[in-house]
Amino acid sequence: MIKKISIILSTYNSPDWLEKTIFGFSCQTIKPNEILIADDGSDDATRSRINQLRDETGLNLIHIWQEDNGFRKTLILNKAIIQSTGDYLIFTDGDCIPRDDFVSKHIDKAKPGYFLSGGYFKLPMETSLSINNDQILSGKCFEIEWLKKHGLKATYKSTKLSAQGWRESVFNTLTPTKATWNGHNASGWRSDILKANGFDNRMQYGGEDRELGERLFNSGIKAKQIRYSAICIHLDHDRGYINQEALNRNLQIRNHTRQKRITRTNFGISELTINSEK
Repeated sequence: MIKKISIILSTYNSPDWLEKTIFGFSCQTIKPNEILIADDGSDDATRSRINQLRDETGLNLIHIWQEDNGFRKTLILNKAIIQSTGDYLIFTDGDCIPRDDFVSKHIDKAKPGYFLSGGYFKLPMETSLSINNDQILSGKCFEIEWLKKHGLKATYKSTKLSAQGWRESVFNTLTPTKATWNGHNASGWRSDILKANGFDNRMQYGGEDRELGERLFNSGIKAKQIRYSAICIHLDHDRGYINQEALNRNLQIRNHTRQKRITRTNFGISELTINSEK
C-alpha cells in the first residue's frame, strides 16, 4: 500500500510551460504529497515563478536547482530522488500537463514488483500557446474538439485522450509500443529505484530514462503499460540540446547494461551521497 506520493519533474528555463504543468497538478483528484522540481540550471525567472505558484496553488513545491553546465538531467533527477520522502515516485517533465486523474491512475495501477510506463499526447506549438490556466482547471485542454479548434490535426492517436473504462484497458493491452521507463510519464517504488542506484550520471539526452528501466528489468522488476490510462499532454519546444556524440555514448552504455545484465549503475545516487560526506 502506498503511504506517500512524490512527483519528480524536470525543467530548464521554461517557466511558462512549467506553470501550466504545475496547474495541472493543482487540480488532481488525488493530490501528491510533494512535487520536487528538478531544475537543471534555470535562471531566476524559474525560481520566481515557482515561488509564485507555491502561493497560488498551495502545493508543496520543492525546488532543487543545480548550476547550468550542459544537459545534466540525470544528475538533477538523482538529487531530487535523494530529497524525496514518498515511498512511491511519479516522474514527468515540466512541459507535460497532467489530466486531473493522472496521479490517481498511477496509484490505482501501482503494484509491488512493477514500474508503470505511460506516454504523452504531443501538441503543436500553436495549440501549446493557446492553453491557459483556466482551460487546464476546467479540463478543456484535454478535449479533442477544443484542441482541434486551436491548431491540432486529429489523428488515430487522439483515442489516447478519449479512451475510458474497458477501452482504456484494451488499448493498453493491444498497443505495439513496449512498456519502457519514459521520463515524461513513469512511476515506481522508491526502494526499487534506490536499489538500482537511480539514473546514470554519465548520460545526457537520448535514452537516459530508458536505461534505468532496463536495469530494473534486469533485476526482475516488470513493467505495466498505462499509456491509455495516465494521460498528459506535451507542450511543444525546441531541442537544441541534442548531441550526436552524447547519443552514441548513451547507446554504448545501454548496450552494456543489456548485454551484461547490469542491475545497478556505479555512476548514480551513491556518487552524490559519497561526495556530500567528503
